[in-house]
Amino acid sequence: MTDDPDGTVQGPRDAAANALGALALVVSDEMTRAVVAAADQASTTDAAALVSLAQFLDGATLDRVHRVLGVTPSGAVRLVDRLERNGLVRRDAGPDGRSRAVRLTDEGRGRARDAQAARAAYLSSLTAALSAEEVDVLRGLIGTVMTGVVAHKDGGAWTCRLCDLTACRRPQGECPALNAARQTYGVAEHAE
Repeated sequence: MTDDPDGTVQGPRDAAANALGALALVVSDEMTRAVVAAADQASTTDAAALVSLAQFLDGATLDRVHRVLGVTPSGAVRLVDRLERNGLVRRDAGPDGRSRAVRLTDEGRGRARDAQAARAAYLSSLTAALSAEEVDVLRGLIGTVMTGVVAHKDGGAWTCRLCDLTACRRPQGECPALNAARQTYGVAEHAE
């Protein structure tokens, strides 16, 4: 343990937490840059909308879009208007006859694929130097940390809004976000 200039004692857990924060920031910044550029979008929210629609949200109502992406209802309307103007989504009749379902166009689906490919390439580059054993250890640690994150998350955008749901092995029950949500909330529908 070392003394910080302000007089607090810093231990290994503090150092690990600080390093995790720095890593999270750079990974988020670089992944966001890659995804936004690949999807040819103006914002992370626009790119996340395309990816979410491609992965699990296609045909969702505006209410569902706003809840998944963590934007206001009016923000969801503006987002879908913008994506529709750019030919990336269309509005169809909703399941109840009153609401509207947001669906990707072929162009929108292609942009979502591009965003997912850029995300996967960047994230794979981070683990390329790790051995298979180190990857297994990392996955376990991420699962443990994710459980705490999901347990203390209070609203906002869903954790899985940019995920590749096959890469996390969600169908096999190995997605750390989904497993954390199940453990915390007892639900299996989604991982917030």
